[in-house]
Amino acid sequence: MSPRATTKRRPPMTGLVLTAGGARGAYQAGVLKRISEIKAFKRGPSPFQIIAGASAGAINGATLACHQSNLQQGAETLARLWGELNFDSVVRYDLPTMANTARKMVMDMALGGIIGGGRLDALMNTAPLRAFLGAHMDFSSINDSIKRGHLYALAITATGYHSGKSYTFVQGANKHPLWNKSRRVALQTEMTLEHVCASAAIPVVFPPVPLSVNGGTAYFGDGALRLTTPLSPAIRLGATRLLAIGVRCANAADDLLRTELAQGDGVAPEHMQRPPLSQILGVFMNAIFLDHLDADLDHLKRMNDLISAYPPRLRGKPTHAVSEPMRIVKPLSISPSEDIAVLAKTLAHRMPRTLRYVMDGLGTPDAKSADLTSFLLFDSAFTRELIQLGYRDTAKRADEIEAFLME
Repeated sequence: MSPRATTKRRPPMTGLVLTAGGARGAYQAGVLKRISEIKAFKRGPSPFQIIAGASAGAINGATLACHQSNLQQGAETLARLWGELNFDSVVRYDLPTMANTARKMVMDMALGGIIGGGRLDALMNTAPLRAFLGAHMDFSSINDSIKRGHLYALAITATGYHSGKSYTFVQGANKHPLWNKSRRVALQTEMTLEHVCASAAIPVVFPPVPLSVNGGTAYFGDGALRLTTPLSPAIRLGATRLLAIGVRCANAADDLLRTELAQGDGVAPEHMQRPPLSQILGVFMNAIFLDHLDADLDHLKRMNDLISAYPPRLRGKPTHAVSEPMRIVKPLSISPSEDIAVLAKTLAHRMPRTLRYVMDGLGTPDAKSADLTSFLLFDSAFTRELIQLGYRDTAKRADEIEAFLME
């Protein structure tokens, strides 16, 4: 990804990038709640003309876009959505439903070679989630915000299960940019609840979601699967400033790295042992949801340095060496100051008994690596803690964030 401008020059626009993370998405709600309380934005429209989200970030981005004319109202709705979240509003986990899932799995694994497989498409039934999200979103207001100029574009990314490509669905102002790259496609659409549900369909855990594409029907899953450059949709839509909200504590990741490297001294930490399947799955989820933002921010900073060194008279103009005009895009990122995985471990007992039984069967990971639980802990006690964490982290940087958004 590179910070590329569109061919038509537009006024500077601020983009909001909301990353994936399952239940960790509640942290973003806390960040946005505190931003909405900044005096300059109280009771006024959102300062984010472009909103781009994937997975849990799609839920947050769409909710905010539905209240684009009033940032504080949107942020409060978002905090209420996550604060009221519980397993009953996301999945069905009663004994008959779980038994039916187990039956399909056994038939596919044990008898699939004889009688054919494909009965099971996910581990959980997410029928309640659609009704829960629908109660908090009114997509009819998005067009009105676009007409008023409060919103330039809302972009939601999902992964096509047939092509494996990353699809970014965009609802925006007339003649907004679209693209078709080797692994990424952008399509103009009228945003619906199905787009949000598709983007948030965690692979294997949640079932695929059918969406209408060019008059046909295709199946989609979590937007973070193939979106290795989460800043790209907002940049391609024309953002010149980006506020990105992640859901991973950088210090926690560094601590885990130091623990692994310490073994080179010949002294293995006591807790370092063969990882159970739960820990392996946690690392797998990290690779999908958490690792891309930091890498993409590093890439953007390198590209900004390159453009700064480029002759000023050639910036923003196509040359024989650059197929698209380029520009500097200024980023600011916010991420948790505390390890969400450890917090999830302390509240894992709040997971429903049937689900906890399944999780326990996968083994007990190291507490700091218990990321799998943190993605799936759809419980208000956990999400409210994350909302408060996001609120506190943002309060500490409120002046910096206000200066960045008012620049």
